[in-house]
Amino acid sequence: MGETLAAPFADPAEHDAFAQLLLRSNLVTPDALRFAREVEQRTGASFDQVLISEGLLDSESLLIAEAEAWGVLPIDLDAVKFDDTLVRSQDDAGQRFLAENWLPIKRGDDGRVFVATAREPSAERAARIRSAIGAEPRFVATTSWNIKNACLRLFRSEIADSAANELWRQNPAMSARITFSRGQKVAAAVAALVIAVFAVIWPVQTVIALLTLVSLVFLAGTSFKFIVAMIGARYDVVERVSKAEVAALADRELPRYTVLVPVFREANIVAQLIKNLGGLDYPTEKLEVLILIEEEDDETRDAVLASSPPPHFRIVTIPKGQPQTKPRACNVGLYFATGDYLVIYDAEDTPDPDQLKKAVVAFERGGDETVCVQAALNYFNDTENVLTRMFTLEYSYWFDYMLAGLDVADLPIPLGGTSNHFRTSALLELGGWDPYNVTEDADLGIRASALGYRVGVINSTTMAEANTSIPNFIRQRSRWIKGYMQTSLVHARQPIALIREVGWKRFASFVLLIAGTPLTFLGVIPAYLLTAVTLLLPREIVEPFFPVWVLWLTLLNFVIGNMVMIYLSMMGPYKRGAFHLVLWALLNPIYWLLHSWASYKGLWQLITKPHYWEKTEHGLTTQDAHG
Repeated sequence: MGETLAAPFADPAEHDAFAQLLLRSNLVTPDALRFAREVEQRTGASFDQVLISEGLLDSESLLIAEAEAWGVLPIDLDAVKFDDTLVRSQDDAGQRFLAENWLPIKRGDDGRVFVATAREPSAERAARIRSAIGAEPRFVATTSWNIKNACLRLFRSEIADSAANELWRQNPAMSARITFSRGQKVAAAVAALVIAVFAVIWPVQTVIALLTLVSLVFLAGTSFKFIVAMIGARYDVVERVSKAEVAALADRELPRYTVLVPVFREANIVAQLIKNLGGLDYPTEKLEVLILIEEEDDETRDAVLASSPPPHFRIVTIPKGQPQTKPRACNVGLYFATGDYLVIYDAEDTPDPDQLKKAVVAFERGGDETVCVQAALNYFNDTENVLTRMFTLEYSYWFDYMLAGLDVADLPIPLGGTSNHFRTSALLELGGWDPYNVTEDADLGIRASALGYRVGVINSTTMAEANTSIPNFIRQRSRWIKGYMQTSLVHARQPIALIREVGWKRFASFVLLIAGTPLTFLGVIPAYLLTAVTLLLPREIVEPFFPVWVLWLTLLNFVIGNMVMIYLSMMGPYKRGAFHLVLWALLNPIYWLLHSWASYKGLWQLITKPHYWEKTEHGLTTQDAHG
């Protein structure tokens, strides 16, 4: 894997001398150096960064040249035996070594300490390191990425623990590590007891009350989505970031960007991943792609290496630990990220080429309060079968209308699992992702809102692969619904504080969307059954158990709720011109039955194994993303 290094020399004369050294050593051709100099003038990146990112010079050769220029020896940190006591003698050692690009190795016989450095060992740098280690340093040259890999090995247990538990240690109330708080357990027990007592004393009235409550929740949830989507529909022809604004960006002014790609058992699609992300229109010398691979996933790691990724693609091995979830892997990636901005993509994603630049414009426009901008998701295999059509209809209305409406109304936006662009400093302030929440994206959007940050939406799309099989869909959707339940429980621990932070309007939105969505899905099967009873059984059989008004309320709820969702699903294709999908929206009531099935599975897992990450298989489609 390649290495992008910062400029080794601050002095222009020394910089030019280093360029001549590369030429004399036949490490680069004159044409390659000329090209790198031109890019340096245009983007502000050092020519050695350009040579590495364009594959015109490998990091090992650059390391040898730098060592010669610095007057020190190069070193292979993979073969070094470190003095563990010396390495851990610094406060926040791992973070300091990564930030300052140096790493103590061991103490020599003369009392001097061997120190690996990825920056020029100037007198000022030597004095600073001497003060830190309390001894005279003896420098050897290495690369930034070699220091990162060495820190990952040396501090693997600390990094794994921090990635899993740092948010919980900093703010336990905001972590889903504990599923039910003591107060929630007491409240649930009291509610269950009250319902049981009422059911014994007034069985029919209790059932009627519960059915009425379910119907009202269903109607409130669907009505809220309809209203917000209608607000978003007013902006369906507005280009939020124009092509002219993107074209006006100067490469020299563009910030450094980190792309995180968490993959697990995705060997079958990593070649496509590298091709997809290679299409991003962003200067490679200002772009790093970190492919996050679990320690035991040798098959995916081998597949990445076999695909000959570009030099700015790097593998980060995620140390073993629990919970083994996507957000824990992303927290490790955040630990090593160097970008001013950061985005997450899934292995099967194909983002619009200009998506990163649109995000930069949106961040500049939004100011410091904007912590994240969400791009839309859609599917390239929308015509493969009935399920992929329904999936595409759902996502089209959600990302093109629902999120736009939430954005316009200044309501909390539950992020999607991919194509979230973050201001890295603000993401660190938020504490990163919650590894114990299986919809860490939705949770992070709500947490950002609670802390006064804004989440926006940009007019850019990432194409992905829609689920092609019902079992795979149930696995994925049950995890999402379970995560919404987790997020609801987490933020319901301190409801008064949440209202005080976000206000009544945003709190009501949170209740209706995050808590209301799983409650709505849980109510689908009972509502459908009661509707069937109402329509199929004779009135004289039904009336002794259920008053007419309850039956009419349920039937009205069934009709209105499903008509609303069918209409919203029909709206989705219009913005993208996918009119061949419109009539498939009539199957939405059946599609919601699948959601209800998944919601009961999610509820059971919330109780039995709340942090279990249900794996979704990718690469099952027969259609080509670029077809």
